[in-house]
Amino acid sequence: MQINFGGREIALKLVYYGPALSGKTTNLRALHQLTSDQARGRLMTLETRDDRTLFFDMLPVTLRAEVPAGGMALRIKIFTVPGQVLHASTRRLVLQGADGIAFVADSQLSETEHNAASFLDLRRNLSELSLSLRSFPVVIQFNKRDLPQVRPDQELAMLAGRGREPVFKASAVTGQGVLETFFGLLHMTWTKLDAEHGLASMIGIPAAELLPMAARQLGITTDVRELLGASLGGRLDVGHGGRS
Repeated sequence: MQINFGGREIALKLVYYGPALSGKTTNLRALHQLTSDQARGRLMTLETRDDRTLFFDMLPVTLRAEVPAGGMALRIKIFTVPGQVLHASTRRLVLQGADGIAFVADSQLSETEHNAASFLDLRRNLSELSLSLRSFPVVIQFNKRDLPQVRPDQELAMLAGRGREPVFKASAVTGQGVLETFFGLLHMTWTKLDAEHGLASMIGIPAAELLPMAARQLGITTDVRELLGASLGGRLDVGHGGRS
């Protein structure tokens, strides 16, 4: 989190992490399409010749208190990391300063090992940054639910019941589950940082109003409670215990 008192802005950094071609960039593109022009900035993408993200994508979203109260704006910077193994150092660099992480897994059965390796890579990189999954805001998205030969819903529900991270199903190419994942991550990140730093008073809104305000300013008509309710399990607050 960065606070710019001169510019009256608080910046949060959310990172979409996962194996190569799991749909991280597709999530950002869908989020860009599903939100209003007034709140979102330009989606910046760097790609290789084979259309894989080389360094990162970034989508900035800016929210302001709807009743001026001398508060600050909340700027949300959403990044992806490159999934390819050779870009390990870039992933660690993009993770620096992150406030919350969405882990985008590929639902195809053939990608199970790649998902596991990428999750271990995430844990290792956080550890090198002196951070732990145990108390860090993390949600898991199982993407590509529209494809054949994917892990069954019952298995995802079982995984969600065993872990602490909220799990969302998605087909980012159609937009399904994209908003649910984003708002789940924003809720966890906001809850943790507001408890630690009193962000709500800085912005000039009641703490419980951030997500509904974000939905309105992003042009989202779906009830935020419905979006959060799509989680298969885990905890949408950030506590202690679980994996480290």
